[in-house]
Amino acid sequence: MSIPLSKTSSKSAALVAEPVDLTACNTLGLRSHARACVTLEQANQVPALHDLVVLHGAMLVLGGGSNVVLPEEVGGVVVRPAFKGVTLVGEDDGHWIVEAGAGENWHALVAYCVAQGWWGLENLALIPGNVGAAPVQNIGAYGIELVDRLHSVVAWDMHAQALVTLASKECGLAYRDSRFKHDAAGRWVILAVRFRLPQTWQPMLDYPDLHALKEARLVADDSVDAKAVFDAVCAIRRAKLPDPARIGNAGSFFKNPWVSAEHHRALAEKFSGLVAYRQADGRYKLAAGWLIDQCGWKGRDLGAAGVHDRQALVLVNRGGARAGDILALARAIQDDVMGRYGVMLEPEPVVVPPA
Repeated sequence: MSIPLSKTSSKSAALVAEPVDLTACNTLGLRSHARACVTLEQANQVPALHDLVVLHGAMLVLGGGSNVVLPEEVGGVVVRPAFKGVTLVGEDDGHWIVEAGAGENWHALVAYCVAQGWWGLENLALIPGNVGAAPVQNIGAYGIELVDRLHSVVAWDMHAQALVTLASKECGLAYRDSRFKHDAAGRWVILAVRFRLPQTWQPMLDYPDLHALKEARLVADDSVDAKAVFDAVCAIRRAKLPDPARIGNAGSFFKNPWVSAEHHRALAEKFSGLVAYRQADGRYKLAAGWLIDQCGWKGRDLGAAGVHDRQALVLVNRGGARAGDILALARAIQDDVMGRYGVMLEPEPVVVPPA
């Protein structure tokens, strides 16, 4: 798919919003219902969103639903981008430029790129969700963040009523953050994402879980390729994280908190085994999962919500949970971690307010 940047179409397509059950549209499996919902499959449908937003008063863009906490009733109009296609659109200074529609499944994209020899995304394998959400969250795993591979984002600006291309530096990407989270709600609809992938492969194997591959590569340089890294990352994630198809979850629920050097020193003196990583600016990033585990939450339940028994960062739906159950558990964990370590954990998922 290659979306024309100058205009979407000579004629806009009409849109009709309908009520939709969103329970199967979020990986936490929370019972939720949209009063009005539309699916976008063609670029010329996007301009018609303006009238729908005026009619319904607000807009929520919902992709794969892997990083969201949905209320029982979602107001406004829910927009589901379903733009498809993966295309090699050019080359740039020793890099492939690959464009993917916002509605493509993220993991399927990574697998396809590795199979095509467009490497560079393999460390991000098996992250749930759709391509369009990747720059919103600046997804990252095993030593790589999207910002390291992002070329640009093709998006509809609801304010300007225009299709624009935002270069990577214009997206404001930071740790699990971007301008798409901070600009006015409902401003952006992402249609496609473009990636800048190196034609000369450079494996990223510094993450502890990948050290076995790093050692193998030192012994025999040709024994490790992008497919081997892809397979290793998939195996690691499957061993550590629950499958949303079997038990509802949104992956890591909390961000790893950053603290000052002074705060870190005080914690390290008081708590042996503190897991922390020094950052370039002198601060330390703490392992949120370790903090939660030390507070005794791993494997515990609070009503219909619980903490996964293998990964304390993952909150799960034990069956029939609603947004309030997940948020009550999250608050209880936050309170315990704050009380013990003086650190406030920040949720990763977007919490959508009720209608």
